Amino acid sequence: MWKIKTKDIHPELRAVGNLIRIIMPRFTRGFFKTADFFLHKFGLPDFTKGLCSEEIYITREDGSKLRLRVCSPEEKREGVPGVLWIHGGGYGLGCPEQDFHFIQKFVDASGCVVVAPDYTKSVRAPFPAAFDDCYKALIWLKENGYKYGMGDDKIFVGGNSAGGGLCVAVVLKARDTGDVNIAFQMPLYPMIDDRMITASSQNNDAPIWNSKSNELGWKLYLGESYGTDRVSKYAAPARETDYRELPPALTYVGTVEPFTDETVEYVEKLRKAGVEVQFRLFEGCFHGFDLIKWTKPAKEAEKFLTDGFMYAVENYRAEQKR
Repeated sequence: MWKIKTKDIHPELRAVGNLIRIIMPRFTRGFFKTADFFLHKFGLPDFTKGLCSEEIYITREDGSKLRLRVCSPEEKREGVPGVLWIHGGGYGLGCPEQDFHFIQKFVDASGCVVVAPDYTKSVRAPFPAAFDDCYKALIWLKENGYKYGMGDDKIFVGGNSAGGGLCVAVVLKARDTGDVNIAFQMPLYPMIDDRMITASSQNNDAPIWNSKSNELGWKLYLGESYGTDRVSKYAAPARETDYRELPPALTYVGTVEPFTDETVEYVEKLRKAGVEVQFRLFEGCFHGFDLIKWTKPAKEAEKFLTDGFMYAVENYRAEQKR
């Protein structure tokens, strides 16, 4: 049982957590659809400062267009990382612009180019729509990153929550196919296990994202495959059994959220396979705690991410196949 009491939550997060529990105790199908409609129709403003921010549209196999938000420094540098950053939202809502705080940090710190796809949400189409969009964005980055000064041995992939799950899925396919050699992965508190068999994922009523929200998110994303053995490892990466030859990783997670155990297990499996991992557990922190920027845990998470990212910039390379 993971019933989360107020005393279990970090003191600086308790007031916000209790308010969130009152306003929105869990996500609903209607909320996903409504949020997707408004974000799809109106979007969010560009909050970046001092960056070149472009909207680029690439064509899917069915002829429809996938929107990419591409951010880079005003003064281009050479040999910088190219980062595919994938936003969260339970696979059912969200847009690239909600993660400008992450994007801004990466670009300011390293001069990198960041590609953030506005992937198909589950309320519009289930797996593999979102996954295919993100993988297409990765290929676009590999083929076009040089225009922004990207070194082709510095392709990184990251994301948070469902975006972290898509990050791991994209990294798996890239390894399996050899299409792209990825140098570094950053799946923050990733949503990777549809089976909800870990202790932290069951009966968890923590703020923002809990067991009920998680179950609905997976049902929408997997569609008719939900609850079956037909679920692809590219949909739910925790189903993978071979973690060898994956790129070095950085991740963190709070101790009172549904994804605590599956994140810890992912880290353990990577390390067992000989993959270098930077990892931190944040005591008493619920899902998305790092977005509550004025708190000490969020500030510590930001520093951990930025420092780890810059370590990767300086130390990790993965040459592309010719």
